[in-house]
Amino acid sequence: MFVLVVGGGKVGYYLTKELIASGHEVVLMEKHQQRADQIKDEIGSVVIAHDGCEGKYLAEAGANRADIVAAVTGDDEDNLVICQMAKHHFDVPRTIARVNNPKNEGLFRHLGVDEIISPTRMILGSIEQDIPVHELLHLAALGIGELEIIEARLQPGSPAVGRLAADLSLPQGCSLFGVIRNGMPTPLRTDTVLAEGDKVIAIGKPDCEAELRGQLIGHGVEA
Repeated sequence: MFVLVVGGGKVGYYLTKELIASGHEVVLMEKHQQRADQIKDEIGSVVIAHDGCEGKYLAEAGANRADIVAAVTGDDEDNLVICQMAKHHFDVPRTIARVNNPKNEGLFRHLGVDEIISPTRMILGSIEQDIPVHELLHLAALGIGELEIIEARLQPGSPAVGRLAADLSLPQGCSLFGVIRNGMPTPLRTDTVLAEGDKVIAIGKPDCEAELRGQLIGHGVEA
């Protein structure tokens, strides 16, 4: 598999090294000459000192035959531009983008980036899992981000406590698929009665989040 990595920071550097070690063909683009030279001294001639936001340099790097383009620079705008050119000008089958600002995730998804990696979102999700919050937790995106895996921890006063899972009025585009009770996964059946402390796992579209929150957390609960 041929992977074109754009961005020679720590993420791009270690990603390139791991891909090479796994036997993949890799080219790393880094626009700053000094940084590119530094990486080239360590991992060899797979490093190209050009700006991946420019189509002619993407072409020189082999974007037209790449299986994956991974844009992992520290600049969200650059990553979006790179993925757009890879997808629409070079017909790259799969694009991956690093998104530093979670507020930009919707735009990346809307514009067709195949996979979004958000370090901020990942760290936030890990922190939130250990803090009792009255909100939905976003665990992961599925596919190109049209669906998300969401967790709701049922607190005292939740409108779902004591009710059958099958009786909840879920928004269109959302489905419950599991419950974690006392640290153990529990099958979700039509006769499952939800209890305080349950972690309810759902799959849904982002636009159904408000209604899902009302069913599982309650509209009047403050964080």
